[in-house]
Amino acid sequence: MSTITEYEEQAVLEEVIEQDLHDLIVYNDDINTFDHVIETLIKVCKHDSSQAEQCTLIIHYKGKCTVKMGTFIELKPMCQSICDAGIQAAVV
Repeated sequence: MSTITEYEEQAVLEEVIEQDLHDLIVYNDDINTFDHVIETLIKVCKHDSSQAEQCTLIIHYKGKCTVKMGTFIELKPMCQSICDAGIQAAVV
């Protein structure tokens, strides 16, 4: 007989999900300028200008780049902000 309640099980599950690391990936497109992507990464991901520029070059030449790693809960609002800026992004 289990002494763990359904509420406790849900809390443990949420804690495990929060601790799993995910990638915030930004994808290349033919619409956004380098400057727009760089400025967005600086604003949203708190990159310095050099890091944002390097990520933008990787996005351009490789088609995508992991711009941030973290928990799903940390990355989801960042992803939404990047998407709101008209840039394709996903948390995986």
